[in-house]
Amino acid sequence: MKRQLLVLVMGALTLAACVRVQPAPEPVTNATPVATRFIPYTLVAPSDEPPPTDIPPTLPPPPTPLAEAIGPYTYPELVNPLTGLATDDPATLERRPIVAKISNAPPLVRPQAGIGQADLVFEHYAEGGLTRFSAVFYSQMPERVGSIRSARLIDNEVVPMYDALLAYSGASTGVNQVIDTSDFAKRTYMGIMYGAPYYFRDEEIPVPHNMFVNLAALSRLATQEGLNVRPSLDGMAFLAEPPANADGDVTVIDIRYIATRVRWEYDAEAGVYRRFSDGQPHFDANTGQQVTASNVAIIYAEHEFSDIVESEWQGNVSYGLSIKLWFDGEAVLFRDGKRYDGVWVRPTREDMIQLRTYDGELLYFKPGNTFFQVMRPPADQDPAEEGLTVQ
Repeated sequence: MKRQLLVLVMGALTLAACVRVQPAPEPVTNATPVATRFIPYTLVAPSDEPPPTDIPPTLPPPPTPLAEAIGPYTYPELVNPLTGLATDDPATLERRPIVAKISNAPPLVRPQAGIGQADLVFEHYAEGGLTRFSAVFYSQMPERVGSIRSARLIDNEVVPMYDALLAYSGASTGVNQVIDTSDFAKRTYMGIMYGAPYYFRDEEIPVPHNMFVNLAALSRLATQEGLNVRPSLDGMAFLAEPPANADGDVTVIDIRYIATRVRWEYDAEAGVYRRFSDGQPHFDANTGQQVTASNVAIIYAEHEFSDIVESEWQGNVSYGLSIKLWFDGEAVLFRDGKRYDGVWVRPTREDMIQLRTYDGELLYFKPGNTFFQVMRPPADQDPAEEGLTVQ
């Protein structure tokens, strides 16, 4: 509709996709690889089609939560089902979440605005080994979030999980076609089609890295359009105390993507993990505070190249990645300085990612925000450039 005649051409975007960051620091000393066990993918959807909604036979029945747990099927009236935390403003729960596409490359985009205020963040591969964020905002709607960049195929999975709105700058022709024919097409807001007060540019930052979104204004616009109704957000399970079945104590999580590096260090006094990117503390420009997470979840998912051209630069073509966030896969949850090995499951398109033990019981998040680090399965990784180590 609002994108049918649009062809997005951003040479600077292509250049950014090809830029490799400065060499990351050496692996942490005394680090040990995280053990993994693989689950066969008995049903795999084609990369250019949405996953089927039938439940694969490999999944066990839904587990029974502990009596003291929050979720995954019911939540106290004023508790945010994405964080397990209570709110003193019921209005914050009477709206849809917003998935905002936030840049992570080149390094000049850091510190990003609002990244630390999201309830959930998915960090995923874009092109050239670089990563990008799909940040899910629900309890807070900051007036400056960004820089905002273009959508990717993974957003065709993340947005339905949370029945959310989508805030993004634009998309390649192929991704636009997927979004325009999706079940959430009416809930998308492309930045290059809107002006203030919804989207704006900071002239002190180079194009195309200077687009920002006012999520509070965008949420109000969705209300005016009759789209901002509260969805069902069942799926996540929380437990205040760390479960006893931990697979070890971990204070440092070192994640190597091909062209960027993430390090999380556990702050026992604060009870959170502090984020570092490419060897530097990672801050939120809105608050001036280092980005933290109550939970860090490693999500191993199959990555396949699609036939969608995301960028072309000096004869080099980058194709869009189809990241299979459906059915099941390996997972590692870090909370309270402890490691929990298990699996993630997502039986249907509408389901959120849920974590379970190998025996099919729930893996419980700590109440608070969560970063999902989406990675290729270890068997598919290049050991010289990718991997997860902990200490």
